Amino acid sequence: MPFGQIVIGPPGSGKSTYCNGCSQFFNAIGRHAQIVNMDPANDKLPYPCAVDIRDFITLEEIMSEQQLGPNGGLMYAIESLDKSIDMFILQIKSLVEQEKAYVVFDCPGQVELFTHHSALFHVFKRLERDLKIRLCVVNLIDCHYLTSPTQYISILLLALRSMLMMDLPQINVFSKIDMIKSYGELPFRLDYYTEVQDLDYLMPHIEKENNTLMAKRYSKLTETISELVSDFNLVSFEVLAVDDKESMINLQSIVDKANGYIFGSSEVGGDTVWAEATREGALIANYDIQDRWIDNKEMYDKMEQERRAEILRDREMQEKEVDVDNEDEWEAALREWEEKQNTDYVR
Repeated sequence: MPFGQIVIGPPGSGKSTYCNGCSQFFNAIGRHAQIVNMDPANDKLPYPCAVDIRDFITLEEIMSEQQLGPNGGLMYAIESLDKSIDMFILQIKSLVEQEKAYVVFDCPGQVELFTHHSALFHVFKRLERDLKIRLCVVNLIDCHYLTSPTQYISILLLALRSMLMMDLPQINVFSKIDMIKSYGELPFRLDYYTEVQDLDYLMPHIEKENNTLMAKRYSKLTETISELVSDFNLVSFEVLAVDDKESMINLQSIVDKANGYIFGSSEVGGDTVWAEATREGALIANYDIQDRWIDNKEMYDKMEQERRAEILRDREMQEKEVDVDNEDEWEAALREWEEKQNTDYVR
């Protein structure tokens, strides 16, 4: 059974960077993964792309032919894919059946496509139905939104709406968490924002942030939205720093549980720390996120740098050992061994 993940999120949340990180991560642990670009406006991909929606339709063509702006053109492009999806499905089918690939879909950043527009929903439901692929949504949100109480409430509503709209297992993620300390001090611990509980504590900070007459008129709306999110009790967040190995191991372990992925024996290879940690379901990133990314970030960063330096030294030593064993030296050693064997035989 094929598996994959659908990467969504607002513009600038790091979707393409995450997909590139997934490509490197999965290659390191021996999982055969392929990235599919679903954004007809994205012409500069940082990762090797197996299937590109721009081979079927581009945003520039739509805007020119239909006299539409960027947003309307993007909506039209996804609708067109929904209506003529057969060729797209054949290419995905080739990936999952012939190459046995784990597929990562890099989606556009226009939030309407995964909050109230049904085109993307229909595309992925068709893939589920025709290819029997098990999918999980990874919803990336820039952690900068944590610094504003009102924006934090809005992204909670956005996450809830996408969960209801996509009708798939969904992991919400605060991306770029390694930068959170530079954005300013948070009034609460980081786990308060990831666990999304007791939103009433935010109300004084929301009123302080927006003390204008217009903001006060909308305070009741903000409070109602908070109650709505709390009543559903569906939204929670993980944190991610793409460059941090333990953070990637932690998130991919959670994603694998959400979409039901089970490792095959062929995936032990490359970086054995990543492979074995994910295979056993061990969450290496079991540290306190407040301690890791805010209170003692510099200490953890230093430890990670030292660990990477040690790995690089070990690899250099291994490469030097391989270089020493070149063909001439190997032949010389073989002749010496043969001469020794002949001498011993004469004796």
